[in-house]
Amino acid sequence: MYDCFTHSMLDLQFIRENPDIVRAAIKNKNKEEVDLERIIALGDERKKLAGSIDDINRLRREAQAARDGEAGKRLKDELRAAEEKYQEVEKELVSLLVKIPNIPSADTPVGPDESGNQVVRQWGQIREFNFEPKAHWDLGRSLGLIDNEKAAEVSGARFTYLKGDLVLMQFALIQLAMSVVTSRETLKVIIEKAGLNVSDKPFVPVVVPVMMRPQVMNRMARLEPRDERYVFDDDTVLVGSAEHTLGPLHMDEVIPEDRLPMRYAGYSTAFRREAGAAGKDTRGILRQHQFDKIEMESFCLPEDGYAEQELFVAVQEHLMQLLNLPYQVIIACTGDMGGPDQRQFDIETWMPGQRGADNDQLGVYRETQTSDYMGGYQARRLNSRIKRADGTVEPVHMNDATAYAIGRTLIAIMENYQQEDGSIAVPEALRPYMGGREKLEKVAI
Repeated sequence: MYDCFTHSMLDLQFIRENPDIVRAAIKNKNKEEVDLERIIALGDERKKLAGSIDDINRLRREAQAARDGEAGKRLKDELRAAEEKYQEVEKELVSLLVKIPNIPSADTPVGPDESGNQVVRQWGQIREFNFEPKAHWDLGRSLGLIDNEKAAEVSGARFTYLKGDLVLMQFALIQLAMSVVTSRETLKVIIEKAGLNVSDKPFVPVVVPVMMRPQVMNRMARLEPRDERYVFDDDTVLVGSAEHTLGPLHMDEVIPEDRLPMRYAGYSTAFRREAGAAGKDTRGILRQHQFDKIEMESFCLPEDGYAEQELFVAVQEHLMQLLNLPYQVIIACTGDMGGPDQRQFDIETWMPGQRGADNDQLGVYRETQTSDYMGGYQARRLNSRIKRADGTVEPVHMNDATAYAIGRTLIAIMENYQQEDGSIAVPEALRPYMGGREKLEKVAI
């Protein structure tokens, strides 16, 4: 029977023993370009070559003992050829193995794309407006808070200038999020409310590097699709999330189990080319090449992995409830989740000034946060391991999740808190971090 806690990036023995499970994951995650039969064949060939190399080394030792120089020379040449072939097979095998997606959790719905996602719960009261609510780009322009036009002249499409009180609100969101995740007392309240049996250990705040080595991002299983990344000639790449450089914090390390869970909250600017979104969401700040986020990352025991993810979702919900923003929690289906993900939840927040895909309905839920449980998939690639009290060593399990995606949270606040006169009220939870401001003032220059 498949044990979801012990098999991720995937162990070759597990692949051999459970080809149907792996084949289903490849199909359901729309990764059918993965050649599973070739992987199994290469694995068998590698095993055979490893046996041959052992046999040749044994014969060489015997030849040396017998002082048989001629046999020794012949065996040396055979060993070189076998090792070269082994390296060739190993290189191809690894290049194919890393393309196999993680096995989805048992509760992940099977579906081809976002249409297969399922709503888990909803929170908040959708506001009834006595006027037609505006989109954030119109609100931002009229108040002088968002300037996409000048940014396009300076930097190109999908960049912006944020100005005035909207900038203060951005930093207020950062302070609010950090005050929550670094407080043991607040986490205790969140845990009790969610009915979870997890540690109340606070998150360590981190400002992360925004550039990293491509090979490390590849070990995180986040380099692809490469056309979404900004890659430079000097072998560096800009991060698409603080998660990308939080995840390798314990790369090539062995962590004693009594130190777990280890939780981090990382702030960074992030960069994505949005290559797959040509012509989509071109107005406003919903889909930018440059944006800011606070990400949560944790390293935990395998048996705590699911509960840890549920804590992350509970923190996300707490943060949105502090802002009194209506949202829904969805569980992503197989066709809409990331390749490394074992289970994924998204929070979609109500945005009353935007229209749905059919353009005839004003008001729509849009994704603001995601929570990804990787199991041991990333840890196997990163060589991040746990040392148990009994001395056994195994991959650590990893979770990452958005605390606040700053731009999208600003959008939700602007659209939900807009007033008939065009002003925007400030959520009460943010006012202490904004000098007591009750509304966003028009920029006056």
